[in-house]
Amino acid sequence: MSDAVKPNLKPNIGKSIIASKSNEDTGVPDNILLMGIDLGTSRSSIVTMDGKRKTVESYVGYAKDAVSRKFLKTDVLFGKHALDNRLAVDLYRPLEKGVIKGTFEGEGGTVDAEKKNVLAAQDLIRHLVDLVEPGRDEVIYGVVGVPSLATAKNKTAIIEAAKESLDAVMLVSEPFTVAYGMERMSDILVIDIGAGTTDLCRMHGTVPGEEDEITYPIAGDAIDAKLFELIKAKYPAAQLTINMCKSFKETYGYVSDTKDKIEVTIPVDGKPVPHDITDVMKQACEIIVDPIVKGIHKLVSTFNPEFQEKLRNNVVLSGGGGQMDGLDKRVAEGMKQFGGGRVTVVEEPLYAGANGALQLAVDMPTDFWQQLR
Repeated sequence: MSDAVKPNLKPNIGKSIIASKSNEDTGVPDNILLMGIDLGTSRSSIVTMDGKRKTVESYVGYAKDAVSRKFLKTDVLFGKHALDNRLAVDLYRPLEKGVIKGTFEGEGGTVDAEKKNVLAAQDLIRHLVDLVEPGRDEVIYGVVGVPSLATAKNKTAIIEAAKESLDAVMLVSEPFTVAYGMERMSDILVIDIGAGTTDLCRMHGTVPGEEDEITYPIAGDAIDAKLFELIKAKYPAAQLTINMCKSFKETYGYVSDTKDKIEVTIPVDGKPVPHDITDVMKQACEIIVDPIVKGIHKLVSTFNPEFQEKLRNNVVLSGGGGQMDGLDKRVAEGMKQFGGGRVTVVEEPLYAGANGALQLAVDMPTDFWQQLR
């Protein structure tokens, strides 16, 4: 981690939330461990001030019965281990659109289902913290990235899930954490492409307001669903799952003009059969291009006209989707209709949010931190 001192920006607490169980500000203890957490729909990452970093797929599985408990030798599994044993567990993917399932106003679902997802998210955060092995006596303070337009209910649910593992928690917009970690806080437009949402945020030297942010529900999960639809339409006999499509996309996803033939093995009536998915892969992945270009146009066209050119030439892709082959070039091509621009991919897309969250935690003045317990 860099020791460089970054601008001491004091976030608007209306946009960022610091949660506390106590009204007393006790200051930052000497034995503090600061960490940044990117709590994602598909994958979650954590980095700490002592250089540790881990990523895990955002799945939690609970043993279904005594037999599965004996077979698994545990009550709860996480990440790929939970996914690989999903027939023996009650599997939860507790995050949806970057927040805990069931915490959107007006969203369907039962109170019981919401509680179970909050519990699964709580266990996932505890697992992330355990992975970086904090000292027994260390006090843990963490900054957690959330989607740009997460509601107060969304944020409260994440705080409830985090407070069993963290002694203090701050919630901050994910694109903001990416920009902060890059030390580029002005005239930059960050596009964070996750599994549940694509978040766009323009920065102008201060904490962004609602007018600076756009969130689309078209992201990695939407591509998986579209790929499933297209493969089934092309190969009706293929025995396919959404998780298989997710794996295909993460291995072969592209929107570039040329691509070698993509052939994958999919069962047909129990027999492994090769299938050419080159054309349908591109069709599925392309569904995110147009919304991104439109979002960039909206944020640029409503920006101060003296700084629009700078903004157009400082577009940065982040998140797992930011790594897609050819996406930066396709977005730049789409921007030609309103003047063109420069699009780059952030270093370490999978850790950019967590890295920025950690740096924000390091830079926070002591009076911003309050204990949760």
